[in-house]
Amino acid sequence: MKACIFNWSGGKDSALALYHCLQDKDIDIKYLVTTVNDAVNRVSMHGVREELLIRQAQAIGIPLYQIRLPEIPGMKEYDDTMRTHLNHFKSEGITHSIFGDIFLEDLKTYRDLRLAEVGITGVYPLWKRDTRELINEFLSLGFGTVIACTQASLCHLAGREISHELINLLPREVDVCGENGEFHTFTFKGPIFKNPINYKTGELVFKEYMAPKSSDDSCVSITQAPQIAGFWYCDLLPAD
Repeated sequence: MKACIFNWSGGKDSALALYHCLQDKDIDIKYLVTTVNDAVNRVSMHGVREELLIRQAQAIGIPLYQIRLPEIPGMKEYDDTMRTHLNHFKSEGITHSIFGDIFLEDLKTYRDLRLAEVGITGVYPLWKRDTRELINEFLSLGFGTVIACTQASLCHLAGREISHELINLLPREVDVCGENGEFHTFTFKGPIFKNPINYKTGELVFKEYMAPKSSDDSCVSITQAPQIAGFWYCDLLPAD
């Protein structure tokens, strides 16, 4: 049996990948691993509150392992922090690290290079599957997910729950799973949860970040010619 960590973002791709892993008797998931913005106690990039992340893990029944990062870590700081935690997992007997990535080749290469440094193997249950097929499967299984943040041009989607109707309204250039970073989600119900995670929508906030424009040969992003990237965040609040 493979001793694994599962890289949990709290979104739909993570949820569907976890669903498939839980059906595999050869996989033993020891931790849900999530990077958290230490400055604001929110899931990195997704902007979801730590309290909702904790409720997800409790409803799933797998221990949550948080990796705390500064709001905008440099690549060296990020790599050093991740290497420290990966070495810790390796010392506990972890042999595999699971991701919900679908088709971003450079990201997969980067992940596999970093994992190989400590002797851990990457696992990608959704890799190269058609994204429309994936979102249809996700919804047919009874999962529910809400869009937590979007690129600037998709602000009208922030705070909306994903449905077949919503997917059909997306612009043609937008991947239906948001695999190119168009949007990120918070999954609040489905077959992996013992109970739904109740939430309510709050304030809509726009934030700008310096975004890398190019990558070096090792597929690690570097900021040579920075540009501004803007994202709309819908604050999701715990609801009882």
